[in-house]
Amino acid sequence: MSVKFGILTLLSLKRHHGYELKIELDAILWAKGKINPGQIYTTLDRLMRDELVSSPEIDDQDRKLFTIEPKGEEELTSWLLEPVAYQSTKDDFFFKWSCARKVQFSQEKQMLTQQKTLIVKEVMELTKQKTDLLFSGEERKYLLVTGALLHLEADLNWLNQVMNKL
Repeated sequence: MSVKFGILTLLSLKRHHGYELKIELDAILWAKGKINPGQIYTTLDRLMRDELVSSPEIDDQDRKLFTIEPKGEEELTSWLLEPVAYQSTKDDFFFKWSCARKVQFSQEKQMLTQQKTLIVKEVMELTKQKTDLLFSGEERKYLLVTGALLHLEADLNWLNQVMNKL
């Protein structure tokens, strides 16, 4: 997740002060976590340095209001059009499993079983969350959870294939 591009996204809609950016980024991130306020201001400083945003005015409470500059709009557009490479926990686990195979780890089956248990637990939690989101009408969050579940199911299928080969 890029705080830089989250800020540029929000500023492309309207001018904001730092705290508003934090609140709105937290809402966009939702299940991914919360942003540290210091990270917002550090990123804003870099964006100003790079002439992607400016702070031409303050609001009635003496807070700097930030706006996106044309250069920032261009960078945001480029980022939005750039495909994102698929990453998953399976990639990290694959590396760990490859290392275990390399050293002929005697507890390889236990390692695979523990990973499978973790994935099944995550699938169960996300399935409950998906149901709750469906009933609450939160379509964006529902679709995000659905995507995460599909990735977990693929990871689970891969693990089952590995375990069947042992």
